[in-house]
Amino acid sequence: MSEGSKGSSLAFGQVVIGPPGSGKTTYCQGMQEFLGRVGRKVTVVNLDPANEAMPYQCAVDIAELITLPDVMENLKLGPNGGLIYCMEYLEANFDWLQEKLAAFRGHYYLFDCPGQVELYTHHDALKNVFAQLAKWNFRLAAVHLVDSHYCTDPGKFISVLCTSLSTMLHVELPHVNVLSKMDLIEQYGKLAFNLDYYTEVLDLSYLVDHLASDPFFRNYRRLNEKLVEVIEDYSLVSFVPLNVQDKESMRQVMQAVDKANGYSFGDEEHRSLEALMSAAVGADFHFTSTLAVQEKYVQSQDKAVEEQVMDL
Repeated sequence: MSEGSKGSSLAFGQVVIGPPGSGKTTYCQGMQEFLGRVGRKVTVVNLDPANEAMPYQCAVDIAELITLPDVMENLKLGPNGGLIYCMEYLEANFDWLQEKLAAFRGHYYLFDCPGQVELYTHHDALKNVFAQLAKWNFRLAAVHLVDSHYCTDPGKFISVLCTSLSTMLHVELPHVNVLSKMDLIEQYGKLAFNLDYYTEVLDLSYLVDHLASDPFFRNYRRLNEKLVEVIEDYSLVSFVPLNVQDKESMRQVMQAVDKANGYSFGDEEHRSLEALMSAAVGADFHFTSTLAVQEKYVQSQDKAVEEQVMDL
């Protein structure tokens, strides 16, 4: 994996990013187990210096280089400033990362990243780390996790769309946006629209109209309209629904990521033409995966209504 070496083999993987509590570590654990069962040799790299209890098998841990508690104690920094310092320190020590990764050639990589949003929207340290990995012939896709409960609040969902768009433009990697914790979505409240409205990010004017019914957001209608225009003008953001405990849901996300980083078109494992085309076309997997989750969501809603009727 020497820099600039054209002859070295490609390495594929995912950088798992997203805000705190979005399920990045749980995703890495689930995807490590899932990919292991389909025959891939998976290496998980923990790049979060604040991640102390890791449920997955961690092959490379940034804690061997630097930890957030040490930085906060020695440099008297807060958690946000400490995380930024840790990422800058990692950027200054590429040789350490290269040496660690070299021991796992031929593996598929999962990079568990910190949960500080600034690192993906305007700070350059992690972006430069990803760029360096690309020079080492890594073909990576960013998996951006967003908690699905934001769908139940139109104001928060518009905020999430803006953050996702900003992240996509700044990180400069093939991007797969994921709505995580879909198995818990019914606990957050009823959705204003069908699930595919949120995953495909359809006509957002309906969302603005829905916000206008709230006396608080009515005063900010013009601002919301302009934010929605920016999102729709770029037309880049869409989501794949994910339930980590559902194998079919994990398979759909895996296909989306394999298409994004190019793994689908490689020869790392035997794949039939049918499997290759289903990943390459990608036109129907969004629909089928969303439909499956939508059916489960509607069924749970119907069941809740029936229970309320029975109680009456």
